[in-house]
Amino acid sequence: MTAHPRHELDEIIHAPVRLSIMAALAAADKAEFRFLRDTIEVSDSLLSKHILTLEEAGYVHVEKTFVGKRARTWLSLTDRGRKAFETYTDVLRRIVEATPRA
Repeated sequence: MTAHPRHELDEIIHAPVRLSIMAALAAADKAEFRFLRDTIEVSDSLLSKHILTLEEAGYVHVEKTFVGKRARTWLSLTDRGRKAFETYTDVLRRIVEATPRA
């Protein structure tokens, strides 16, 4: 008997907020912090916490810039992050497709 595919899910991505971040970033080259915050409907502090986890895993690149005197933070998936997200969604598909229908 083979192991259920759920055992292959990446625990770093699996948290709902981190999954939302990864999905949003996978759809773009990069996204600004405030746009991402508003898109996934979380607070600044919660978004920052989850971005730090993803950055430490090597999944997200954080770039801080200034526009005039205003700081802006841009986020993007690294190659490793993009691959991890693709693998994660492939595993989800396998779980859904293997589930018997009533």
